[in-house]
Amino acid sequence: MDTDARALAAFRASWEYAEAYVAEDSVLADARARAEEVGCVPIHPGGGAALRLLAALLDARHVVEIGTGTGVSGLWLLRGMRPDGVLTSVDVEAEHQRHAREAFAAEGVAASRARLISGRALEVLPRLADGAYDLVLVDGDKSEYGEYVEQAARLLRPGGVMAIDNSLWHDKVADPAQRDPDTIAIRGVVTSLRDDERWTVALLPVGDGLLTAVRRPDAV
Repeated sequence: MDTDARALAAFRASWEYAEAYVAEDSVLADARARAEEVGCVPIHPGGGAALRLLAALLDARHVVEIGTGTGVSGLWLLRGMRPDGVLTSVDVEAEHQRHAREAFAAEGVAASRARLISGRALEVLPRLADGAYDLVLVDGDKSEYGEYVEQAARLLRPGGVMAIDNSLWHDKVADPAQRDPDTIAIRGVVTSLRDDERWTVALLPVGDGLLTAVRRPDAV
């Protein structure tokens, strides 16, 4: 094995170690299995653990999730939120949300703590209150990520956090030769946020990439 191959293997081993560092229990495993059955891709375990950490750091009471899936990311978020926190989750697929409700019930989450709204995010989000949320997770239609960011900027309180899943998009974002529409859309968002004075940002190499951005208190 040459030097580059050894370095790549070591990097991969470290990534796998980090992904498994916070183990998923049976409730999360069941939700992840249901995601595979219905054909949606949930957040990786490392990304989920990072979401739980962010929610806990914020002592989050109000969280918006764009892309419910079968409840994997919602479970991670709820585990970090305060006990009276409410997760508002939007997804166009009602079947996916039915599975998410099953996952939340298995977790013992009170129905009042998970507000699941079926519909297109760009139709639902404008109806949510300005500056009322501690954390917004972006994980929906990749082509709409730029518009989700603008909605998140409106929804978040000063000091609130936006997290964008799939920010590395299967290792395509870092490769300029990759020019499919989803990669172009995500790359555009990742690049623009780096220079956007409304946000303090970091791109975390967990899961499939999790861009995190704090809404600056003095942002307009």
